[in-house]
Amino acid sequence: MVKCTVKVPATTANLGPGFDSVGCAFALYNTLTFELTKEPLSFVGCATEYANEDNLAFIAFKAVYTYLKTDVPSCRISFDEIKVPVSRGLGSSAALIVAGAVAANFFTGNTLDKGEILKICNDIEGHPDNLSPAIYGGLTASFEADGVPYSVSYNLNSRFSFIALVPDFHILTKEARQVLPANISLKDAVFNTSHLAVLLKALEDGNVKLVSLALADKFHQPYRKALINGYETVKKIAIDLGAISFCISGSGPTCLIITEKDFSSKLKEKLQEAGLNWQVIPLPVDFDGATVI
Repeated sequence: MVKCTVKVPATTANLGPGFDSVGCAFALYNTLTFELTKEPLSFVGCATEYANEDNLAFIAFKAVYTYLKTDVPSCRISFDEIKVPVSRGLGSSAALIVAGAVAANFFTGNTLDKGEILKICNDIEGHPDNLSPAIYGGLTASFEADGVPYSVSYNLNSRFSFIALVPDFHILTKEARQVLPANISLKDAVFNTSHLAVLLKALEDGNVKLVSLALADKFHQPYRKALINGYETVKKIAIDLGAISFCISGSGPTCLIITEKDFSSKLKEKLQEAGLNWQVIPLPVDFDGATVI
């Protein structure tokens, strides 16, 4: 085969106290087709400024061949369908990186397991929180040891639903990191580690009260919410409509609602009444991760 199409899910990272470690995959996808050619590297459906060797999808594609000590073939990369919003905190860069790595692995005979793909992708992205759910699907927790990422999957109780609130502006990850403190107190560290431990179990068990309490965070959200115009208004609307909990997705500005019911229509109405041009996207969980279709 000289062509393959890869579908990669959107992801959220952090989930409150799980800073740089927890992620979840959603049924909102980027779909890219890779075709081996004898012509120079080319792109279809990609913005001109990204249609070059610095494109994340190609960087990851090349990285797999380099890892396998194999010559990198020329290819055409078609951006068939791009549903994951860019620079909005839903894993757009991770989706491109994973797509390139999965395609290259397909062309080289699927010689790499998911753990090796995660390692290659993590060397590019620098943190596994979005990459892990994009590769494995579902709810994951990850960490690095000696430069190697490790990931485990958690069951996610079916009573929980997710809704993304995507504003009409973006925040670069670099900007979102600059507002974080260089150091945190022992008290805040204990707060986050204890809340995270309870949160993951509560998400498995379907414990609504514990999820609503355990999603609290003191590492990043108190600082990043100031970058999100309308954050407090949107949070109040969501909670008033019955959201179990509310958090920033990744580094923002997208916010994520955990709920037992879909109140998307009412949410849109309330946001419009508040003069906020935010997109409301119900997000079923993806349990498969990146796939060749």
